Amino acid sequence: MNPRRVHRLLHCYHSTRYINNRGKQHLKWAMQEEHIREALNAHWQASSAGDANAEHDIYDDAAICDYPQSGERILGRSNLQALRSHHPGKPSGFKVKRILGQSDLWITEYTITYQGRPAYTVSIMEFRNGKVVHETQYFADPFEAPAWRQQWVRQIA
Repeated sequence: MNPRRVHRLLHCYHSTRYINNRGKQHLKWAMQEEHIREALNAHWQASSAGDANAEHDIYDDAAICDYPQSGERILGRSNLQALRSHHPGKPSGFKVKRILGQSDLWITEYTITYQGRPAYTVSIMEFRNGKVVHETQYFADPFEAPAWRQQWVRQIA
């Protein structure tokens, strides 16, 4: 057989294996992402319902949660659940605006209402083996838009 033909056949064989392996890898990631999205939906629904046990199922036992605005770090799922369970102002409202993510990094934008006041919140979650190993949360209070920007903006809320 012609050596060039042998080379082309081997190349085609290896390329097909590579494409098939990439397809399997893509399917694996897609399944993991679907599992993570389901876990996130369950997490936020439990948060909204006040179900502390179900809310914290998403976290690894050794999870870390950072609150950069206050300079706090919570170590471990049990401490995170205890802290949230002892919050003096139980939320009266909870609304997820959107969830974006891919692979092991997911972001949720949502609003929590405490004592009639909204707290605009962003949660950045890093996953390993289907569990959150690191979360960073940012909280923002609403504020009045300055008049000088009025000509360039539109009110959204």
